[in-house]
Amino acid sequence: MIETPSAPSPPEPHLADAPYVALCAVVGVMVGAIGSVFHLALNAVLHWPSSLRQVLDGPLLVACAALLTMVVTVAVYAVVRRSAPEAGGSGIQEVEGAMEGLREVRWTRVLPVKFFGGIAAIGSGLVLGREGPTIHIGASVAAMCSGFRPVGRTDRTGLLAAGAAAGLACAFNAPIAAVLFITEETRKQFPYRFRTYMGVITASLLATVMTEVIGGKAPDLSMSATTPSLHALPLFVLLGGLLGGIGVLFNRALLRALAFAGTAQAKAPYVYPAAVGLVVGALMVLYPHGVTGGEAVVRTLVAEQPGLAVLLLLAVIRFCTTVASYSSGVPGGIFAPMLSLAGCVGLAFGSAAHVLGPDWGATPTAFAIAAMGGLFTASVRSPLVGVVLTLELTGAYTLAVPLLATSLVANLVAWSLGGRPIYEQLLARTLSLSGIADRK
Repeated sequence: MIETPSAPSPPEPHLADAPYVALCAVVGVMVGAIGSVFHLALNAVLHWPSSLRQVLDGPLLVACAALLTMVVTVAVYAVVRRSAPEAGGSGIQEVEGAMEGLREVRWTRVLPVKFFGGIAAIGSGLVLGREGPTIHIGASVAAMCSGFRPVGRTDRTGLLAAGAAAGLACAFNAPIAAVLFITEETRKQFPYRFRTYMGVITASLLATVMTEVIGGKAPDLSMSATTPSLHALPLFVLLGGLLGGIGVLFNRALLRALAFAGTAQAKAPYVYPAAVGLVVGALMVLYPHGVTGGEAVVRTLVAEQPGLAVLLLLAVIRFCTTVASYSSGVPGGIFAPMLSLAGCVGLAFGSAAHVLGPDWGATPTAFAIAAMGGLFTASVRSPLVGVVLTLELTGAYTLAVPLLATSLVANLVAWSLGGRPIYEQLLARTLSLSGIADRK
C-alpha cells in the first residue's frame, strides 16, 4: 500500500509569539488613529468648492478653482520630488518591494509627505484614492514600530504586512478584505507563520475598531439592490468579460501615462502636473462628477439613475482623469477611482440591459456593485479581495453570486489578454527607474 504524503502541518503557536502580536496590535491602533484623522481631514478639505462658490461665480469661479488645484498639485509634486520620491502615487508597490527586500520604507520622510501631501492632493480634487496613502502610512508606522524591539527580517516583513493591512482596513472599514489583500496580493512576499498571520489579523481588527470609534462604522458605499434571478447570471458573465478588457486597457493606459509624464517632466519639470491640476480644478466647478476619488459620486449616480449617454461620457471622463491624476506624481491611490469608474460602467451596462430585457430581474445598481469587484479584479488580479472588498463596502451581501461570476470572468479575460497585475508592473517600473538612477 502506497502512503500519500500528508501536507505539512501549520506551525504551532508559542508563548514567544505574544510580544510580536502585541506589537502588531500597537501598529493597528496607531494606523487606525492616524488614518482616521487623515480621512476626516480629507472630508473637510473637499468642501472648498462650496466655500469658493459663496464668494465667486461665473468664469472667475472656474479660473480660481483651476488655479488653486494647479498650485496645490505643483506644490505637492515639488515636495514629493525633493523630499520623498517614493511617496508619489499609491505606495502599495513600495510596500510590496520592501516586503521582498528590494525597497526600503523610509518612514521618517514618507509619513509626513504621504499624510500632508495626500490630504492636499486628494483634497484639491485630483482623481485619487485615499487607500494608497493609508496603506503606505500603515507600513511606515510598522517600520517605525519595528525599532521598539529587535526583530528579524521575517518578523519585520510580517510587521510591514500588518501595517499595510491596517491601512487598507482603515481606508475602507473593511478588515476581512485587508487580511485577504495580504494573503492574496502579497502572497509572494508575505512570510506565512502563525504569529505573522495573527499579527495581520490583529492589526486589521484594531485599525477598524479605531476607525469606527473616530469616524463611524457605516460602509463608505452602502447600497441596496434586489437579488437578481439566476437567469440574469449570463448578463453578469458578459459584464465580467467587458470589465476584463477595460481593466487591461486601464493598466496599460496608466503605465503609458507614467512613461509620458516622466519624459515630459524630465524636459520641462512641473508642466505636466500643472496641466493636470488646471484641468481637474476647472472640472471641480464645471463637472464635479468627473473628478475627486468618487465615493460620493457612485452613491449620487445610483440615486439619480442618469441616462446611458451620460453614464458612458462620465466613464470616459473618469478613466482619463484617473490616469492623468495618478501619473502627475503626487500621493494617491487608484482603488477608489477604479471603483467609481466601475460603478459608471456597471450602471451603463445595467441601463442597456434593462432596455433590451426589462424582465431579467437585475437592477442597474446590481450591475454597478458587481462591476466594482470585476474591474478591481481585472486590474489588480486579486479576485477574492475584489469580491470581499466590494461586499464590505456596499453591504450588498445578497449579490455574492453575481459578484463572484463577474470577478471570475473578468480575471480570466484579463489573463487571456495578457494583462499583468498593476502593482507588479508598477514595482517593476520603480525598480527599473531606480536602477537607471543608480547607474547615473
